[in-house]
Amino acid sequence: MATIAVLGTLDTKGAEHQFVADCISRNGHQALLVDVGTGAAPTVNPHISRETVAEMGGVNLGAIQADRGKAVELMSKAAPRVLKKLLEQKRIHGVISLGGGGGTAIGTAAMRALPLGFPKIMVSTLASGNTAQYVGFKDIVMMPSIVDVAGLNRISKPLLSRAAGAICGMVEAALEDNPEEDRPIIFASMFGNTTIGVERAKQILEEAGYEVIVFHATGTGGQTMEALIETGVASGVLDFTTTEWADEVVGGVLSAGPKRLEAAALSGTPAIITPGCLDMVNFFAKETVPPKFSERNLYVHNPQVTLMRTTPEEAETIGRAIAAKVNLSKGPVTFILPTQGVSAISSPGFVFHDPAADSALFNALRQSLRKDIPVVEVDTTINDPAFAEICAKTLLENIATLERTRGYPAATPKMA
Repeated sequence: MATIAVLGTLDTKGAEHQFVADCISRNGHQALLVDVGTGAAPTVNPHISRETVAEMGGVNLGAIQADRGKAVELMSKAAPRVLKKLLEQKRIHGVISLGGGGGTAIGTAAMRALPLGFPKIMVSTLASGNTAQYVGFKDIVMMPSIVDVAGLNRISKPLLSRAAGAICGMVEAALEDNPEEDRPIIFASMFGNTTIGVERAKQILEEAGYEVIVFHATGTGGQTMEALIETGVASGVLDFTTTEWADEVVGGVLSAGPKRLEAAALSGTPAIITPGCLDMVNFFAKETVPPKFSERNLYVHNPQVTLMRTTPEEAETIGRAIAAKVNLSKGPVTFILPTQGVSAISSPGFVFHDPAADSALFNALRQSLRKDIPVVEVDTTINDPAFAEICAKTLLENIATLERTRGYPAATPKMA
């Protein structure tokens, strides 16, 4: 039997949360009602009161109840602390919440504090729109409420019953952690135009005993990878595809923001970095490309994606921006350059082949990187097997270097 937190504003949506709690009980699990309401008294009896939630979050609930916006904001900060505490105490195995605007803000804030893999469902009136601000980089399941969460009726009751069944199923399907079977993790970044190289490097790293988790360098992918690196779970980073910096500098649609590349650097996580796909800026369908770029070298990758070749001036700016981030590195890091092409379509004979732009990028990196950061130049294209092998072996060396400095034996990890 598992315990599932049913978290919500029990002043306005008490009956709905109680209904879900009852459904969970009928499915053979326990429900733990957590009140995060900020208005009138709760209409059902919670197991954890709003006062307890506020106290654990360091909030004086009475002082803010008159200002609903402020109350929601502060409860959004308190609720995550409560769920994290409950998880640390092994008192909960999943969480479900129902809400409109305020309830969704509080519920998803609490869920974002929980680790990946922990079952989380948010039944929300906002689930059919842009949910990025609610989900963030976590595996929150957003389920549309269809109607407002304002009563139990012929539409809401079957929907909430199935939501309860879903969270129970997620809890039952959760795999038990088995540390003896876990392999150390390496995070890698990949794009369609670096797939061949990443797959070869991944094979070598997996043969060395690592689990390689690949992120698609589409902005959100890079942000997610950065967020997970910050948690300290990665033994190393194969940052093979730094293309998101081209979009950040030039104004494409797949930027990962100005903090991309900071997580590994500041955490001291061993890394290798390559200029993968820095020849291209991403836009959606060709008609969406800004008019100021209409005369540029454009390549229609597919009907939904148009790529634009970076110029030497842009490449130089990108190189300096990346170097500034890599220069923050506290751990072993190596920059590896494929001098014959940084993507599948920038190699000799292909549409984005531009030696002047590549030269500007490479020179900016050479000149701007800290002198103690090794720069390895390989006379191949980025997808050449020889380049991938150098990247993988160099990353393994960097990981071993960090292990030696910490006093650990520099041994290859045991295969799972």
